[in-house]
Amino acid sequence: MKVAIVLNTSWNIFNFRMNFVKALLEKGYDVHTIAPHDNYTHLLEEAGCTHHDVKMDSRGANPIKDIALTFELWDIYRKLKPDIILHYTIKPNVYGTLAASALRIPTINNVCGLGTVFLKNNLVSGIAMLLYKIAFLFPRKVYFQNPDDLALFLNKDLIPAKSADLIPGSGIDLSKFQPTEFKRNKTFTFLLISRLITDKGIMEYIEAVKKLKKKGVDARFQILGAKDPEHKRGIQLPVIDNWVKSNTIEYLGTTDDVRKFINEADCIVLPSYREGTPRTLLEAASSSKPIVATDVPGCHHVVEHNYNGLLCKLKNSEDLALKMEQMLSLDDATLKKFGENGRKKIEFEFDEKLVITKYLNEISSLQAAG
Repeated sequence: MKVAIVLNTSWNIFNFRMNFVKALLEKGYDVHTIAPHDNYTHLLEEAGCTHHDVKMDSRGANPIKDIALTFELWDIYRKLKPDIILHYTIKPNVYGTLAASALRIPTINNVCGLGTVFLKNNLVSGIAMLLYKIAFLFPRKVYFQNPDDLALFLNKDLIPAKSADLIPGSGIDLSKFQPTEFKRNKTFTFLLISRLITDKGIMEYIEAVKKLKKKGVDARFQILGAKDPEHKRGIQLPVIDNWVKSNTIEYLGTTDDVRKFINEADCIVLPSYREGTPRTLLEAASSSKPIVATDVPGCHHVVEHNYNGLLCKLKNSEDLALKMEQMLSLDDATLKKFGENGRKKIEFEFDEKLVITKYLNEISSLQAAG
């Protein structure tokens, strides 16, 4: 059986779905990856996948590029003739599904997150919903990563109820992200892990840090993640440089392995506007780290207030600063308990094996029906 996996980067496949890819290969499936070529493409091929390059710009909507992407995917699918296509991220979900439907190839889609377009009520959000409604007439199954996103699509009649199902994000490899022995830093350390775009609450984090520093709070404030000034909501380089020069934050750059940075922090922060199931928080909770996050879809499914972290109000730097200061003031026993509770929650609800099993069962049922 020939299985195609379509994403917006090879990096994404390798970093977040490699155990699933390995499970498919172990079952004897012929696995084809379809994504833009990057530094991780060769690793997919070395693992046993056949890779197909595609041009895809994930930064924004361009009608001409998006139409071209639909035809490019249609051409790849037509030549490849996969038995099933697995789509992840927005553009493969929409344009890949339209291409596959024209060729009558069954698909399984994964709504990894809705982005801020669904927080607005304007022409762009209206077009986005229309595209989803048309595309989602065709998939065999559409997995949502949290119940809020699933409910939104059902309430707005964007998907047939029979096609919709729920999975716990991408899941997390519990053996890779393991707790280390509890140790509080001499200077309490907050770490935000994210691409530097406004949707992730970066500006609110900076404002909260400034408020805490003004109050004389003694702590370290870090950011780990890629700069993306070309993104339409990306933060410009001079702004980031100014934060570093003024000692507002420590910018740690990027890494292929976040574990060292997570383990060296006391608390992970993510003031995002909306998420599917945020990978950063899964990794943090699996590593037994307390968390401060916004009370929004995605985040509040990983973080329970006063259980494994603290939830703050959306786009509210004042409340974020309050929750960060509250976290810093907790005693060691409470911090340790938050971390332990987070690990238990991840083990019970977000184990990667749950996601892999669900996908394998759906593919097997298609194979049996075929």
